[in-house]
Amino acid sequence: MKNPKFLLTLGLCAGLLTGSLQQVRAETAPVNQPQQDPPKLKNPITVSYLKRNLRKSSPKLALTPAWERNLKQKIRTDAMVANYYAAVKANADALLDEPALRREMVGRRLLGTSRDMLHRMNVLGIAYRIEGEQHYLDKINEELLAVSNFSDWNPSHFLDVAEMATAVALAVDWVGKDLPKATVSQAKQALIEKGIQPSWEGNHGWINGTNNWNQVCNGGMIAASIVIADQDPELAAKTISRSLDGMPHALAEYGPDGVYPEGSTYWGYGTAFSVLTASMLQSAFGTDFGLAEYPAFKASADFRKLSIAPSGWYYNYADCGDRHSQAGDIILAWFGTETGNPLYLEKEKFLQPVADMGKLHRIAGAGLVWLAQFEASESAGLPTAWKGDGANPLAIFRDDSEAPDAYYFGGKGGKATISHGNMDAGSFIWEIDGVRWVVDPGNQPYNELEITGFDLWGRCQDCERWTLLTKNNYGHSTLTVNGELHVNEGFASLEQFSEGPQPEAVFDLTPVFGDNLELAHRTFSRPDENSLMIQDRLVTNENTKMITWQLMTQAEVELVPGGAILRQEGKQVRLENLSHPELKVSLVSLDPAPLALDRQIAGLKRLEIRIPAWVLDKETRLQVKLQAF
Repeated sequence: MKNPKFLLTLGLCAGLLTGSLQQVRAETAPVNQPQQDPPKLKNPITVSYLKRNLRKSSPKLALTPAWERNLKQKIRTDAMVANYYAAVKANADALLDEPALRREMVGRRLLGTSRDMLHRMNVLGIAYRIEGEQHYLDKINEELLAVSNFSDWNPSHFLDVAEMATAVALAVDWVGKDLPKATVSQAKQALIEKGIQPSWEGNHGWINGTNNWNQVCNGGMIAASIVIADQDPELAAKTISRSLDGMPHALAEYGPDGVYPEGSTYWGYGTAFSVLTASMLQSAFGTDFGLAEYPAFKASADFRKLSIAPSGWYYNYADCGDRHSQAGDIILAWFGTETGNPLYLEKEKFLQPVADMGKLHRIAGAGLVWLAQFEASESAGLPTAWKGDGANPLAIFRDDSEAPDAYYFGGKGGKATISHGNMDAGSFIWEIDGVRWVVDPGNQPYNELEITGFDLWGRCQDCERWTLLTKNNYGHSTLTVNGELHVNEGFASLEQFSEGPQPEAVFDLTPVFGDNLELAHRTFSRPDENSLMIQDRLVTNENTKMITWQLMTQAEVELVPGGAILRQEGKQVRLENLSHPELKVSLVSLDPAPLALDRQIAGLKRLEIRIPAWVLDKETRLQVKLQAF
């Protein structure tokens, strides 16, 4: 059922359940149009190049005989690698009595099944290579036959095909020599007919797209092509070549500073397939053709680390999940191995009791291989003030500490129409004393919305996506003018940034408000160790009627003259309207959220400072201070 459009004018917002949400279904909005001429990867791929340079024997996908020897040695001598392998083996053992996967659609997706297959082949494949026990091989054989006999791998939603193709390719490469020849033959035929050939049928925007689909789908096609190259070298060569040409369109989005525009959850998704692809190319050809050294790609490891707040919650802008995994970040570990920097190795998590690690990442098997290759060679920390420019610019202020009660601020610009974007330009989050005082409403499961007929992925100015309060500006700590939605194509740039003991970031929000303001600059600064200052320089025009300053919180709120007192978990923060203390703060409860389809957040509320334009000078500065006390 469609949401009534008049709800847009309510200015109400919803958000997140306390605690962690289900893991975000790492899906995406329609693929962005390709950007112009990003730096290219090396691409010498031809049939003759494959015949000369592709490793002849297996394993050759994210594993080589030398890498395997190193892994086995490290399992014996390195406690961290041994413990993570024990978790991989425990995951494999848990699968032995599970029924084989079936082609079960969830809405328009087979993605859950494809991901289960990728997880199963990773853990079962590595367990078999290390232990050599028949029951692992038998289970792999059962699963390969099952998925190879699916009618298709759901090419209408090509992520499903890509993850399934990656799973099948890894299994065939890692254990194919010990499988029945009929199974290998059927699996390779499925890679061709259900994997690669559909990628050449119709118009696939992911090939040169700029978001995670590019990374996942091109990676899956490379994996499949390497495995079937001995059977159909022409198909393999043209597919790998196409992907090497296409991948830079997504890799360029990390520039110039490593920010992943779609947020930290999707960094984990897209980057997982990029590092897996780099590893597969390196093992198969002896080179990754420049992928690992692509500009700003390795810098994104700092972005990932910086996006994890002291509380363990993400800076969860865009369609991002809530909390960082407790099982250890195996994707980030690749960057540790590549750089030698232990900062990127979550060693304590990799050493925790196996029973506490639960179900591992679906490329944990390949991840274990590069985890075993880690050798510390440098140790560099993170800055206390950091900016990341690009399609969705950010600024982060933090303490030089990962203590749970440390200071953490994240603020952003950007625009709504980027992949997984929201109307959240000018928004921010803030933590101190172990409490997240200013929250972002985060994401919500896609299928639950889609099955109602809700148009989640349209991004026009009047599209239904913006009725959701996780997606529109009414659900974020930003400015709203005249009670209207932000301009969907308005881009808020990061104009100035300064480091030091009192860091400052200035975002130009002017394009976000269209004709309703002449100028809007939002400045975030950290005046001292306990405070955050938000200053808005505004120039009104004849269209300006009402400016609403917004803050989203789950704290208990007491309205007081000149501001408010926020209380949560026995701690307190004062909100002080320094520039206009005569204006009262108002409180809008969003528990429950106004729409049935909105995400519900316990205790969520919006603090507002509503300022009629007629009380303002043409140029005005709004100044609000948050201070823990």
